[in-house]
This record gives sequence, structure tokens and C-alpha cells, in this order.
Amino acid sequence: MDGMDASRIGALSTGADLLGDVTGAPHTRRIARLTELVPRLVPGCCGATTTVWDGSTEQPTAATHPDLAELVGVQLRSEDGPIPTAMRTHAPVRADDLLHDSRWPRYRASALGTGIRASVTLPFRREGVMVTMTLYRLRPGGLEHSAEGPSAVLGKLLTDTVARDRRYYEALATVDQLSTALRSRAVVDQACGIVMHVMGCDAQTAFDVLRRISQHSNRKLSDLARDVVETQGRGLRGAGRHQAANALNG
Repeated sequence: MDGMDASRIGALSTGADLLGDVTGAPHTRRIARLTELVPRLVPGCCGATTTVWDGSTEQPTAATHPDLAELVGVQLRSEDGPIPTAMRTHAPVRADDLLHDSRWPRYRASALGTGIRASVTLPFRREGVMVTMTLYRLRPGGLEHSAEGPSAVLGKLLTDTVARDRRYYEALATVDQLSTALRSRAVVDQACGIVMHVMGCDAQTAFDVLRRISQHSNRKLSDLARDVVETQGRGLRGAGRHQAANALNG
């Protein structure tokens, strides 16, 4: 194994370490640090950009140089260029020499203006997540094997991690919703017990009374139940069974 191979394997291991911990570095920082690895892994590559679509309103984008970030912006604003094309086709999009490439006039002009002569955009998809990684060269060609090289491995690692992050935060949101629902159910059960005691009715009737009062007063059932618990049903005392009937039939 020569020094170059060892260096690439070491960089790939670093990339895996960067992406392996869901609770590690912030989302955007991990994307940026991974993107910075790409030029070190691909000979002749002068820079890279990575953009992530994960269902959020924003698309986190990392670039190794501000001019390259602007190239991404040009494509997203015009909805034309290698990145939008790769997103539509789900296949790598290569421009071997932009000086003689008639596609994507705005991207071509901007790229040539920054000295870029060649690029390749690699798309990755997993569980509703789309990642595009673009490699750039100052000379024509030289990116023919990028779709099978270390940059592809890093792109897959990043996509898997973003998808895992998404599942993780969706699970957290579900747990939070369930916890809120359980807390609400507990206070509703307490309120039903108070209504049963005050009005001398059964559990179903007590719940129906609370539900109908909630509808008539345009208040959340949990908020109404919390008030009943906090006041120990003082507003209901003396109401008797006939008020329960009125609440159900009104």
C-alpha cells in the first residue's frame, strides 16, 4: 500500500468518524468538514460543494470556497445546472470542459468566470433525503471516475447520516407528542374523577360533560380539565345530575 492509498483510507476513516455520532457535531458543521475532505481525496480537484435536501425549508450547503458557494446559488436560483439536472435524473452529471459545453448557460458563464473548467455532480438518495456533491477542476477532464471513488463513499456516508438524523429527530418529536398526550390524559382522568364525585355520575358521563363544555366554550379539553383539577371542581359543585344532562343535551 503506497502513501497515497494510506492517506485516502485515513481520510475516509476520518469522514466516517465525523458522521458516525448522531449527537456529535452540528448538522451544518459535519457537512462542511466532510466537504473539506473531498479535494484531499481526489487528485486534481480544486474544491467541492455539498447540498442537502432533507424536507426542511432550507437546504444546508457547504463549499470549500465562496466562489463555489455562489455557483450553487446560481443553479438553485435558476433551477438549471448540473445540480438540478442530477436531482431530476438521479444520476451523476459530468461537464468535462465547460469552455465547449453549451448546457446551462448561466452556470457555465459563472463557472468559467471563476476559472472552473470541469465539474461532476454526484446525487445520493436515502429515505426522503437527497444529497448532491459537486467536484470542480481548473483543467478539463479528470473527474471520470468520481462516481466510484472516495467522494462517492463520503457522499453515501453523509446521506446515510442525514437520514439517520432525520429518523432520530422524528422519533424525538413522536416521544414528545406521546409524553404531552399522556400528561393530558392524566389530567383529564383526574378531572373526570372530580366530576364523578361532584355530580354523582359514572366515568363516561363525566367525560361527556367535560367534552361538551369544552366544545361550547371553545377551549381545549386538556385546558378545561386542568382548571377543574386546580379548582377541585368548585364551579361544578351543586350542579347535580340535571346540569350533567344539560351539558350533554345542550
